[in-house]
Amino acid sequence: MSVVGRTSRAGAVQVDIDGVAVARSTAGLVNADLNRLAPEDRPVHQWYRFVLSYPPHLVRTYLQRFGLAAADMVLDPFCGTGTTVVECRKQGVRSVGVEANPMAHFAGRTKVDWSPDPDGLRRHAAIVAESVLQRLRSEGIDDSPSVAARTVVPASLRALPDDRTALLLTDSISPLPLHKTLTLINCLDRLGDQRYAAYERLALAKALVFGISNLQFGPEVGVGPPKADAPVVRTWLAGVHAMADDLAAVRAAPGVQANVYLGDARRVVPLLEPRSVSAVITSPPYPNEKDYTRTTRLESVLLGFIETKGDLRALKRSLVRSNTRGVYKEDDDDRWVAEHPEIQRVAQAIEARRLELGKTSGFERMYARVTKLYFGGMARHLADLRAVLRPGARLAYVVGDQASYLRVMIRTGQILADIATSLGYELESLDLFRTRLATATREQLREEVVVLRWPG
Repeated sequence: MSVVGRTSRAGAVQVDIDGVAVARSTAGLVNADLNRLAPEDRPVHQWYRFVLSYPPHLVRTYLQRFGLAAADMVLDPFCGTGTTVVECRKQGVRSVGVEANPMAHFAGRTKVDWSPDPDGLRRHAAIVAESVLQRLRSEGIDDSPSVAARTVVPASLRALPDDRTALLLTDSISPLPLHKTLTLINCLDRLGDQRYAAYERLALAKALVFGISNLQFGPEVGVGPPKADAPVVRTWLAGVHAMADDLAAVRAAPGVQANVYLGDARRVVPLLEPRSVSAVITSPPYPNEKDYTRTTRLESVLLGFIETKGDLRALKRSLVRSNTRGVYKEDDDDRWVAEHPEIQRVAQAIEARRLELGKTSGFERMYARVTKLYFGGMARHLADLRAVLRPGARLAYVVGDQASYLRVMIRTGQILADIATSLGYELESLDLFRTRLATATREQLREEVVVLRWPG
């Protein structure tokens, strides 16, 4: 199913579904379903993905619209957990991703490698699982959900060092599930097989977020009611078996190139060949207070991608500044948009609203600055990108309107399109993907695809 919404400022969404125009209200079922992972898309995509990731069918829509084939190269410079590169691989189109978050980079890189033997993965995971269960039983711990409530907690439990615990959201995982998880990680290290290590750890990352921990999403990451206990081995093993089933199903797919690099989207030139990219399909962060490092913090710390505050600081410095928790004194991306009238107007409106409301916290004082830094970072990205684009390359950026900063509306798509045209890109269209309800204002916000062309 292909779905593309055309630009409209009316209260209804005009949606093209397989070429048929369907008008529905913004609260209608079609709009609600647009961002969901369809059952037929779950293989590989569902191994690990961000909450509210854009869906594979949107990638297919633009692969078809841009007329891309096996000889082309698609870039996702904000690769996330790999939706674009995985879908390109499924469709037989070469792809490359760039992602700054090491946990997300690990996920994307693992999801495009379909080489492991599925049966071998199952057998090795079974050996690890039995080792973990034996160790837990020796400690008087039963991992079975049916008896978890009756488990007697040992006096001494494995835990993280204090400095690593301090990196986590408070109470994001309870002591007993953490003990079981650390026991599993220890067995994975001790019994590790390099053919399967990445898949087993990625399955644990997903199990942590959606089964073992106390995390909840709505859509921001937060901490829900604590779980005194949770099945760890069974949850993890179910994820490994799902991966093995998917590997068995996709191994016959075309063997096209798919790479994911760890890097900063504002500096892609060192990673890619000049004029090698035929198309870009991506979704950068939006200008709001969503700290994307918090979304993956638990699994990043437990799997060793972030071990110190210095690691976390280095990660934040490699991201486009989209929230005030990732802003540093020496940041200067705002110089790229110092003369852009609409960005300056929005920043001034945010600062005026802050003064009007008497907001004085350190974060609130940075709302205007982070807005300029965000769009400056995107301008820097688009300027750098030009060297790797083929003449005639097409680009699709999924972005959304925002009103997170004291309810001042930021028309992200329109501003990004204006920045792009000032850098020599041609604007083809602003395609309405869907609308969503702003929590603070209850206003319908547009999520749209900025479609560009690089003339070369």
